[in-house]
Amino acid sequence: MLQGLFMTLQVLLAVIGVYQFGFALFGLYKKKKEKSFEPQKSFAILVAAHNEEQVIGALMENLKHLRYPRELYDVFVICDNCTDKTADIVREHGWNACVRVNPNLRGKGYAIEWMLEELWKLDREYDGIVMLDADNLAHPDFLIGMNNDLCQGAKVIQGYIDTKNPDDSWITAAYGISYWYINRLWQLSRHNLKMANFLGGTGMCFDNKLLQEMGWGATSLVEDLEFTMRCVKRGVYPKFNYHAKIYDEKPLTFKASAVQRLRWMQGHFTVARKYFFPLLWQSIRDRSLVKFDMALYAVNVYIVLLTLMLTVVLYGDIVLFDGPHLLTMYDYMPLWVAAVAIIAQVAVFFIAMFLEKVKSWKVYAYILLFPIYLLSWFPITFYAFFTQNNKQWSHTKHTRVVRIDEMHSERGQA
Repeated sequence: MLQGLFMTLQVLLAVIGVYQFGFALFGLYKKKKEKSFEPQKSFAILVAAHNEEQVIGALMENLKHLRYPRELYDVFVICDNCTDKTADIVREHGWNACVRVNPNLRGKGYAIEWMLEELWKLDREYDGIVMLDADNLAHPDFLIGMNNDLCQGAKVIQGYIDTKNPDDSWITAAYGISYWYINRLWQLSRHNLKMANFLGGTGMCFDNKLLQEMGWGATSLVEDLEFTMRCVKRGVYPKFNYHAKIYDEKPLTFKASAVQRLRWMQGHFTVARKYFFPLLWQSIRDRSLVKFDMALYAVNVYIVLLTLMLTVVLYGDIVLFDGPHLLTMYDYMPLWVAAVAIIAQVAVFFIAMFLEKVKSWKVYAYILLFPIYLLSWFPITFYAFFTQNNKQWSHTKHTRVVRIDEMHSERGQA
């Protein structure tokens, strides 16, 4: 019976792996041009900030130079429980510093919910609400991409999240590799198939009327994933804009990265519990591959946990009980099948880097340590499972000041 269960779970994980790899193939194709419209949509750009005096100035300056009519966008920085000079720096750049003090309801989700209520009290009504993080930089054409999608009827849009500092350390390089893979072989593939994309926490744009109708209502540790699930349940499918880029600062050290990813996994468990079964049932009832795909994404954190448990059981059987007594699915397959499966899991990251034209020699050198980053997800997810009821927001400190022109110069971009 144990052998049967062990084999069944292995086959299930293998099927899911093949499913995801099959989807990744549709990200190999990229349209060179998207339909373009004259600037006509107005935007409120919301920036969530908690003690971000070191990096907020670079973003405030960056947003002055977007290639979009200045009268069609305003910037509102949510100075959330700040004790530094974040608000003063925002005002020095001529943008709106919106001070929020609420020590009981802390975190980005609560800050956004508060800001939206304040925004809707204003006389001016915007067409789109853009959300950025304080450490971000936006490509000069970012709002042009959001305008194009809103003009075509999109209600929720996710831009391309690139890494601002992939060369800084092996851990920032690992983030960069992961995000190049996600953007190209996960997000773009689903965009090409006209399926739902998931939100990434920044570089997001929302139709203002949709937000007013739905309300924000996403206050978990992963507010972006939570809102994604709410949208898909309603039949509103977020869209990915490959050409609208923002650049995000990644943690410099493994410790800071582990804290950030622990928060992500804790929040992901919460969202999985709340949305997996409702979305799975809707996908069956509506015969919707889109909703099934998003349900599978919601439960991905349990897939990682299950993979870890099966691996521990397998090696525990060998080390502790002089095994193996448990057979794996590869025992019934030719050796080349196992080799192909392992190579495919590694190759997707190299393919993504090639497709995204990554040129940094440092990143290619750091890739030798990339397996450590991947393997570290297992203990982080395991610990997150037992601490998933934690609702304490852990702030990621940002210190890396990079200007958009410096970054483009290093990468040979315009």
